[in-house]
Amino acid sequence: MKKQISYVLVASLSFSFLFSSCKKSETDNKADTVTEFKVQTDDEARFINETDAVLNDANSALENLGGTFGGESPLTPQLPFTCDASIAIDTTSNLKKITITYNGNNCIGNRTRIGVVVISFSPDFKWIRAGASYTITFQNFKITRKSDNKILTINGSKTIKNISGGKLRNLATRVNPIIHEITSTGMAITFDNGTQRNWQIAKRRTFTYDNGIVISITGISALGGGIAEWGVNRFDKNFTSSILEPLVIKQSCDFRLVSGKTKHEGAFATSTTTFGLDASGNAISSCPNGSLYYKVIWTGANGNSNMHIGSY
Repeated sequence: MKKQISYVLVASLSFSFLFSSCKKSETDNKADTVTEFKVQTDDEARFINETDAVLNDANSALENLGGTFGGESPLTPQLPFTCDASIAIDTTSNLKKITITYNGNNCIGNRTRIGVVVISFSPDFKWIRAGASYTITFQNFKITRKSDNKILTINGSKTIKNISGGKLRNLATRVNPIIHEITSTGMAITFDNGTQRNWQIAKRRTFTYDNGIVISITGISALGGGIAEWGVNRFDKNFTSSILEPLVIKQSCDFRLVSGKTKHEGAFATSTTTFGLDASGNAISSCPNGSLYYKVIWTGANGNSNMHIGSY
């Protein structure tokens, strides 16, 4: 009888241990998922914001130097150019180049940038023509966020194509918008923990004018569904990122991302992220002096929802 009771006790203890282990595993998995989505959303927000900011710098450099490369007189007054970089021009090689060198100056306030970006194009390049394109190459372009000193380093190349033709210098008087498309088969991103991953990009940037330049960004990947970015995140999991509502950047708000909504689909859950919010998660009504915020909501395989608000 004692032997039978012992068997029952052992079985009960084993089941109890197994059950508690499963519960712990479920809890750990949930915590891992929450952490992963917070970090992935932050990574995407920074990548979008910083690479789009460099594209704005590249556009300004090309348009301001129109007399050198486009067969037009230099732009006066010039489009605004960043305060933390210098420009060098190379017209002697077969492939023409504009090199932007970021010097780490903290004039922007919320982050520093250091590294090199090279804009290159053919000798007969005229940016005003429909179909004209250039390549922009990131060379150890490192961004340090001042609030937490986290670093993001970007390498790789993109192709930018002027679909509509025309220059931003004429945007205020144009009837039709200017449209650029941006594609990349591999942007190498090194995160603050040393992890490196490759992402692909397919976006359209539509420029209109409303008290300054307004940029509306949508996804145009052949994968469909408004997918704009895809690849492997720092947790070594595949993901796709779609733009549900255009991401809007305004010159009147220091060329910052002021609104938009994206969807992130990963291995175990799906999330939506809304940009252009205040610290409480409400849509901004005017351009703030401090940080802008995003709100990410995700649903796991068990149907439970979670929310996180972060700054960018």
